[in-house]
Amino acid sequence: MRILLVGNGAREDALSWQLAQSPSCSALFAAPGNAGTASRGENWAIPATDGRALLARAQEANIDLVIIGPETAIAAGVADKFREANILVFGPSRSVGRLETSKIFAKRFMERAGVPTARSKAVHSFAAAEKALTGWVGGCVVKADGLAAGKGVVVTDSAHEARELLREWYTSEKIPGGGTSVLLEERLVGREISVFAIGDGQRFVPFASACDYKRAGDGDTGPNTGGMGAYSPPLDFPADYLEQVQSAVLDPLLAALQADGEAYLGVLYCGLMWTATGPQVIEFNVRFGDPETQVLMPRVRGDFAAYLASAARGALEPDLAYVADVSCVGVVLASAEYPTRSTPIHGLPADVTLAAGAAFWGASASTESGVDAAGGRVLTVSATGATLALAREQAYANVAELATRFGAQQLSYRRDIGMLPSR
Repeated sequence: MRILLVGNGAREDALSWQLAQSPSCSALFAAPGNAGTASRGENWAIPATDGRALLARAQEANIDLVIIGPETAIAAGVADKFREANILVFGPSRSVGRLETSKIFAKRFMERAGVPTARSKAVHSFAAAEKALTGWVGGCVVKADGLAAGKGVVVTDSAHEARELLREWYTSEKIPGGGTSVLLEERLVGREISVFAIGDGQRFVPFASACDYKRAGDGDTGPNTGGMGAYSPPLDFPADYLEQVQSAVLDPLLAALQADGEAYLGVLYCGLMWTATGPQVIEFNVRFGDPETQVLMPRVRGDFAAYLASAARGALEPDLAYVADVSCVGVVLASAEYPTRSTPIHGLPADVTLAAGAAFWGASASTESGVDAAGGRVLTVSATGATLALAREQAYANVAELATRFGAQQLSYRRDIGMLPSR
């Protein structure tokens, strides 16, 4: 198959790394791609959200399968463009994508479907927010309704703290992602886990799971980020946790989608809080996660490209690929001022090959002097091992090796990825 991968982050680099190893992949293209995807195929200088230009180029290149990486492309209806042209695409429609692109839509959908989730109130003004927070007991999770690149969710400890945050958002007219709609949720207690399921329109099949670290600093301190690292598989969850997710979350969600005439063709990311009563959905994402993908792909065995293609055709063949019984830890190397500022970095060494592990580039481009990175999350360094402890040891050894190669280029990272307890 000739495959087009849409996106340019570390998630897409990790996907391309695994797809390039698939026996059924004959040629690999990425749009716009990054320094990593360029080493495995051809990058197209087309934005991930430009469905018309992507379709035209894909038709010229005789693309057989399109894989959508970022949520922005799904929100822009890129998958719909390809389906209308009868090109196989792994990624949900813009309509289904509202499960991620609108927190309020997703919450109402979950409530209607009977999916366990936190109690919430939707507000559209500061006055409405003040009224909703009157008498609020406990912590409050404040969520901007739209896409906000990982910056639209703030966990507060009290109604007062939530009120002051919302006062700032509304008075400055700077609600992350734009608009005026905000979701206020009760703060759940438990451990976070991400479960990824593959949908072929007829069913959801759990594929893999991971735990990620959102806070910038060690010990889960500092501001939220897009993710500073992850490990897979999760530890210290019930032995039947995937079965519980299937029955409590995936089955009722599928029934509600089918009742609405929606076919989910792609990966569903279930962000869950594991509470005393079982899984509660924090959020749905309609694509592979970042940095979780960087610790999932090193565990995948089989023909991953054919596996995704079978789901895109509406008839998933689960035996085509599987996740091996090994652990993987991924550590994100970020520019020094992240997440406050994403300062571009120029002239990074292009060779990030590791003897025992893999490194995946974030937004970046190859140049004559090396690699120019957009800043923010620059590189995810992963390693596998028979146990979580061994994978963690190797991952940090890889971090040390790359830090030596990078020399004067100072990158920041957490030093506790893979330590329990975690998200």
